[in-house]
Amino acid sequence: STIEVESALVSHPAVAEAAVAGRNDAQTGQAIVAFVTLKGGKEGSPQMLKELRDHVGKVIGKFAAPANIVFTPELPKTRSGKIMRRLLRDVSENRPLGDTTTLADPAVVAELARRGRDEASKEES
Repeated sequence: STIEVESALVSHPAVAEAAVAGRNDAQTGQAIVAFVTLKGGKEGSPQMLKELRDHVGKVIGKFAAPANIVFTPELPKTRSGKIMRRLLRDVSENRPLGDTTTLADPAVVAELARRGRDEASKEES
């Protein structure tokens, strides 16, 4: 489940926060996309990407390793602090963002959408 994948990611010592969404995938039906905030404001790297995939593979199993990991300085949250998973699904599917009026900081989701598009274009090349 998404909660198990999130828990596995957060159990890695470099991860501050993580949230997971699914996206349609031609081969598997659904692919896991993880949105990860690293501790200390660190940026993601190809090495960290591999390390996190391997970590999830060891904790849960290789089948649960995220197809994509989007590193982000912050996750989109409501003013009450809840992660807006609906927006993460929109970003992972490259869909227009739905209602963002309850976001604590709308700039977070705009940056996340940009990073999501960048990751998607890397996969296509």
